[in-house]
Amino acid sequence: MLKGFKDFLLKNNVLALAVAVIVGGAVGKVVSSLAADIIMPLIGMVLPSGEWRSAKWILGKTVGADGKEVVNAISYGTFFGNVVDFLIIAFVVYMITKALIKEAPAPPPPPSKTCPRCKETIAPDATKCKFCTADI
Repeated sequence: MLKGFKDFLLKNNVLALAVAVIVGGAVGKVVSSLAADIIMPLIGMVLPSGEWRSAKWILGKTVGADGKEVVNAISYGTFFGNVVDFLIIAFVVYMITKALIKEAPAPPPPPSKTCPRCKETIAPDATKCKFCTADI
């Protein structure tokens, strides 16, 4: 039973997937820190209001059951900040992945020839076109 479990882990790349999740979590923390602690303060200095993440669209004010005033607002600054964080994180992960994983060259296309009558691609050893049924 233990040997079967070991074979399952190695055959289905479960171990590689587990390592990828752990490394991905660690890289995610580093990239999140890069976005929040380095890039976002620079963006905040460029924009007219440095506190743009706390921007709100006030819908109205109401009085709660306890008599205190409640401000109803949509916090669009937080939303746009999270969108910018996501874009930065996605770009950095894309760049890291592109640098570490090289794509295998595409296999050459299978040999074929073109039917002289209908111009469809057919097998090189075909004697009759499967599209127009012309003799080749």
